[in-house]
Amino acid sequence: MTESSRLSAVRASYDAVAADYARLLTGVLEAAPLDRAMLGAFAEYVRGGGGGAVADLGCGPGRITAYLNALGVRAFGVDLSPAMVAVARRSYPGLRFEVGRMTPLDVADGVLGGVVAWHSTAHTPPGELPSVFAEFARVLAPGGYALLAFEAGDGRRRRLDHAYGHPVDLDVYGTPPGLAADRLTEAGLAEVARLVREPGPDETGPHGFLLTRKPPAG
Repeated sequence: MTESSRLSAVRASYDAVAADYARLLTGVLEAAPLDRAMLGAFAEYVRGGGGGAVADLGCGPGRITAYLNALGVRAFGVDLSPAMVAVARRSYPGLRFEVGRMTPLDVADGVLGGVVAWHSTAHTPPGELPSVFAEFARVLAPGGYALLAFEAGDGRRRRLDHAYGHPVDLDVYGTPPGLAADRLTEAGLAEVARLVREPGPDETGPHGFLLTRKPPAG
């Protein structure tokens, strides 16, 4: 499958599930204290580093964008799916959401205080991660932070033909935490913290979290 056909399949799948996805994920973050702890630490680091704007990439229905905003971070969301962006705008009318891709990002060089990719690389083949992480580094200001959440596995974890009550066309990839850290380092982002937690009741495997930083200028 070419990149363009894969992205088209991902877009169409999330357009189909958008409303039910938002409904079914209600309360998930509230039941995940370690996930909230990583988001809280990220927000504190961003605020301490000057509080620049934060891009929530693959924002879906906007729940992580809104959570970061509540933590005092100037977050905005970007998602490939127009239907997801429409749900996010309805749910959080005071926040900014845009339709867009992670590669390339429609963001100038070196302007963001932070980047979050909260399970939004799940459908990215491992060989394409370096270009995604290079975009994180490009848009971050010196001293800015990137937070990655992902399934801690190796290669294609499963094929999804049906999800959230709808037919879909999705491959789900996991990434070993060490490999993700290496790829982020190669992109120019230094590791700050790493967490791997065991799966929750409705999850298929461990979840990994990596907090990284673009080196400060000078």
